[in-house]
Amino acid sequence: MGILLDVINVQALPGHKLIMRFENGERRRFDMSPYMDQKPWVKLRESPLFYLAKVEYGTVVWPGEIDIDPETLYELSELLETSSVETT
Repeated sequence: MGILLDVINVQALPGHKLIMRFENGERRRFDMSPYMDQKPWVKLRESPLFYLAKVEYGTVVWPGEIDIDPETLYELSELLETSSVETT
């Protein structure tokens, strides 16, 4: 089992890419393309719904009760940058 970090921000990009910020300050890119032929994400493949990605409960979700595991998003994504996150 990997690190359990919440997603705090997401942006959906063309090519089924997600740019996310995690609670540890890391900004990461995840390629959803390999998942787009699988249930339930196949519903998003040719749909503008992909661009409606948002964060709920620490992970990325889409309309229609579609989501993806935050551990998968973190472990299989590419690190783009890190920034310090202040905690109080």
